[in-house]
Amino acid sequence: MSVIDYHSTFNAVDTLLDALKPLWQLVAFECDHLPWQQTFPQLAQKVWQLDDGEIDSLDMDQQLLVETLLPSLMSDIKQSLLPQADELISQLSWLVITSATQSVNSENTVDFPSQEQQNNQPENDDLVHFSAHIKGRKWQQITAFSHQVDPKYQPLLPRLPILEWCAGKGHLGRLVAKQQQVEVTSLEWQASLCAQGQMFAKQWQIPQRFICADAFAPIDSSKPLLLIDQHAIALHACGDLHIRLLKLATLAGTRAISISPCCYHLIEHEDYQPLSALAKGSALKLSKHDLQLPLQQSVIANSKKQQLRNQEVSWRLGFDSLQRDIRGVEAYLPVPTIKKSQLSGSFSDFCQWAANQKHLSLSSEINLSHYLHRGIARQRLTKRIDLVAHLFRRVLERWLLLDQVCFLQEQGYQVTLAEFCANSVTPRNALIQAIKTDE
Repeated sequence: MSVIDYHSTFNAVDTLLDALKPLWQLVAFECDHLPWQQTFPQLAQKVWQLDDGEIDSLDMDQQLLVETLLPSLMSDIKQSLLPQADELISQLSWLVITSATQSVNSENTVDFPSQEQQNNQPENDDLVHFSAHIKGRKWQQITAFSHQVDPKYQPLLPRLPILEWCAGKGHLGRLVAKQQQVEVTSLEWQASLCAQGQMFAKQWQIPQRFICADAFAPIDSSKPLLLIDQHAIALHACGDLHIRLLKLATLAGTRAISISPCCYHLIEHEDYQPLSALAKGSALKLSKHDLQLPLQQSVIANSKKQQLRNQEVSWRLGFDSLQRDIRGVEAYLPVPTIKKSQLSGSFSDFCQWAANQKHLSLSSEINLSHYLHRGIARQRLTKRIDLVAHLFRRVLERWLLLDQVCFLQEQGYQVTLAEFCANSVTPRNALIQAIKTDE
């Protein structure tokens, strides 16, 4: 894909998110009504028409969510006085719908290995033993990602020694070393994980060595982590960790980079620090809370767990209404994490525990049943606020991914943005692949 396509896509995403930020850039717990209901009345009517039991299933299925809410949102925009209404309608039709169905880029498809190709791999027979200690879903992610960083299947990639960033026990690097017969250096800061990874590598006679080091530590110029003739890979390095890799790799001129970002909110600064010139010029300012939006999707829902989660949220919101009346302060008061066993008790027990945590005194005359009902009502509200915000979770993730793509292009890399596995395997399935171009 050409430079201008990614730049144009970023600008379209940026315009859309900025114009509609009242729908997604908010904290649902702090609201006592739909904050955007006057501007988007048809959308407000639609979400209140939804049965409470529908919301969780809608929230799990991005395409169904879009199909359910988008028509009402588009009707509101058509009837609004927004000067760019026609442009927003066009962008919504393309960006939100494509982010629901393909989530990253409709023009970049991933060439997954066929069953025949997998069966023809000589090492396939002992992969069952090789992966015996790795959970199934994690193993699916590793095998899909390893295929995408293999020059045998991706001919544009140069065959180079591998640097595995934030390696953990080095499962990905070990598989890559085995499949490509290439040297792998795995960077991990926890010594116990390095020791276990090295033991596995020795057991399988894999050309993999571990460097036990902090990825954020100052770089020793005599022992650089990133080299020119190297392929840096990172599967789900969180927040600042994958940003750190991009900065160090581009500074070193590392010839190939393959990353799948994760946990965008795990950053040092209070707000997101854009990388590309385009993103730095954006009016959007993204807080850590905003950066959690792309992660708010559950692929697998256990009904019992979902029931407990709903109960916990309603109890927390009920106590929040109570503490506001007690303190006379209209502000949310965070309460520590509770043990799941506490949910088998009563709402009264929970309120007493929460009050003790916050050094509040509860009068025996307080009608706790009243506050429980308020909590349930507020939960119905917050779930609808969050549901609308979730229309934009993949669009916001695309903004973040495109910031990184444009940054790499600015540093002289040829970049593609695609998916390395199905959304059902992991919602964090984006793959940024960058190859340094000849100057």
